[in-house]
Amino acid sequence: MEWIKLIGILIILVGFIFKFDTIAVVIIAALATALVSGISIVDFLTMLGEAFVNNRLVTIFLLTLPMIGLSERFGLRQQAVILIEKIKGLTPGMFLTLYTVIREVAGFFGIRISGHPQFVRPIVNPMAQAAAETKYGKISPEDEDKIKARAAANENYGNFFAQNTFVAASGVLLIAGTLKDLNYNVSEASISRMALLVALITLVITAISNMLFDRRLAKKYGKKGGHK
Repeated sequence: MEWIKLIGILIILVGFIFKFDTIAVVIIAALATALVSGISIVDFLTMLGEAFVNNRLVTIFLLTLPMIGLSERFGLRQQAVILIEKIKGLTPGMFLTLYTVIREVAGFFGIRISGHPQFVRPIVNPMAQAAAETKYGKISPEDEDKIKARAAANENYGNFFAQNTFVAASGVLLIAGTLKDLNYNVSEASISRMALLVALITLVITAISNMLFDRRLAKKYGKKGGHK
């Protein structure tokens, strides 16, 4: 019954559906797969330990935690919001492009900016909505939803395509470690350089998309209060 060896996939699926602890689910899935495949617990722990040692550089990201903690403790996020609010004449597209730049720069330095629940919904989206209202006056609920969706999308673009520009990012170290195990001569720096190129291309495409979105809003609403 070879199909029983796929039990690990089922465990991961169930664990993610019920939102159990990710690390615990993965380890349990790996252990279950090992046991049904005839691998003893001792051999499993040996394999797990060797994999951890071979990829131990992933823990380098812990060095950035004190810096991030101190920055947030002294109001880095609040000061950034105040600074952006002082910029006059921002359109929603311009603001979201600026946020994508900030997101990619933060990724380049290995600084995590929470994400959708903690940052985009309470800060980025309201500021983009405010930029639209300041520029065009009251806009339709449909366009409010479009700005909300665009704020979430720009977060995804900046996070996904720039996360490996940091040379000590866990993704970079994992890719480098895997390729080296397969006898490919690569360095973490070379992987980050390629990721940086992808991030820049993404930024250009995102900026063009946001600019076209601004043009559609301007055509629809014109000056402030000029809703058609």
